[in-house]
Amino acid sequence: MRLPRLRITRSILRRWLVPGIGLKRWLLVVFIGELLLAIAGALLLRQIYRDYDFSGPSQGFLFVATLQFLPYWVRGAIVGGGGVGLFAYGSWRAIRVLMAPFLTPDSDQPLVEVIYQKRFLSRGPKIVVVGGGTGLSTLLRGIKEHTSNITAVVTVADDGGSSGRLREELGIPAVGDIRNCIVALADSEPLMGQLLQYRFPGDGEASLGGHTVGNLLLAAMAAVQGDDFEEAVRQMNRVLAVRGQVVPATGTPVTLHARLLSGTVVTGQSEIAKSLQIDRVWITPEDVVAGDDARRAIEEADLVVIGPGSLYTSIMPSLLLPDLMSALRHTAAIKLYVCNVATQKGETQGYDLADHLTAIERHAGSGWIDVVLANNRFNARRPGGYVAQAVKLRWPPATSAPDSVTPRLVLEDVVDPENRHHHDPALLAAAVMHVYERESVGHRRSRVAKSA
Repeated sequence: MRLPRLRITRSILRRWLVPGIGLKRWLLVVFIGELLLAIAGALLLRQIYRDYDFSGPSQGFLFVATLQFLPYWVRGAIVGGGGVGLFAYGSWRAIRVLMAPFLTPDSDQPLVEVIYQKRFLSRGPKIVVVGGGTGLSTLLRGIKEHTSNITAVVTVADDGGSSGRLREELGIPAVGDIRNCIVALADSEPLMGQLLQYRFPGDGEASLGGHTVGNLLLAAMAAVQGDDFEEAVRQMNRVLAVRGQVVPATGTPVTLHARLLSGTVVTGQSEIAKSLQIDRVWITPEDVVAGDDARRAIEEADLVVIGPGSLYTSIMPSLLLPDLMSALRHTAAIKLYVCNVATQKGETQGYDLADHLTAIERHAGSGWIDVVLANNRFNARRPGGYVAQAVKLRWPPATSAPDSVTPRLVLEDVVDPENRHHHDPALLAAAVMHVYERESVGHRRSRVAKSA
């Protein structure tokens, strides 16, 4: 047990020295102040040592107390060591007192981790993630370890389960995906997740049967805010101490429709998810307006990530909002599309990488996505009974616009090693940050050249 504890201690000490914490500069200032005080004290003691006789017959106590029987360098070493120890202990206790308001009684995080999150992560890039479903939550869990300037723009087209019932009964947009994203970005994620994801027993016949606590909280907050759904979500972000913010793509309930290659029209997100050979999807009402927070976040972003998530039922509903799509086209941010690692039974059955991008371009136009990120590891464990397949890497796609630029393709290992049909949060977030770091330099140069 001693070796792991020593490693943890060393890791914590290294984290204190990470650039961006903002501690080292002030420790230097404190050290210089202490040094000046020490020099002043040394000058005073020097004068006392010159003028005072410690060897007199009545000065035995002072002779011992001032260590006159030791050489000068030994006295200096003893006093200096005591000073360093008191300085370190006093500084640590002072920091603990100052940071006490930010530490919960049951927090198991070291103090340096709290400061790291508050200081370093707040300087990270502004990242907007557009989508919904489990794919978006997975990315958020990983990306929040790199920056706290996160905005999740979440679809509100869900019409099944608890979200669908609340939507039908109260007339509010779907809240299920918003709840999942709030859980993913909450600082106290495990405990918060257990609370917000708790589903009351029953199949919907009882008043609370089938509902989750998080969905009911969002519905109640919307009522408290006078049916202002966007303000309700803002307040939930604040109350639950979300790292970043979760915003709805629109504050208006929307319905998703699809036309299949056979000509059949399917209505409702839950039905479309089970449909094969989708030709085109659209939303009603057609004149719905995107949320102000969503548009503003995209305009101010450094990086906009589309996906991962169900292609037609989680990603498309947001891209079908005209003013949100306009914001995506005009933002100076890097636009990154993260392709799913596996197909989905129904809506994307048999799709490869090129098919995913072609579907997006058919609905939202081409030429606006800068980079596509896809998985290149195919030997991860396949869960039993899962009929979908890993997305094959056919590239480039056939585009309807001959003058459009094909996005750059980046291949990374982003799959969960225990489940080849899901992304790994840490690997996916690391790959997204690598793309941002590589692309941002060239992107800034391109913007400067265009402005010149």
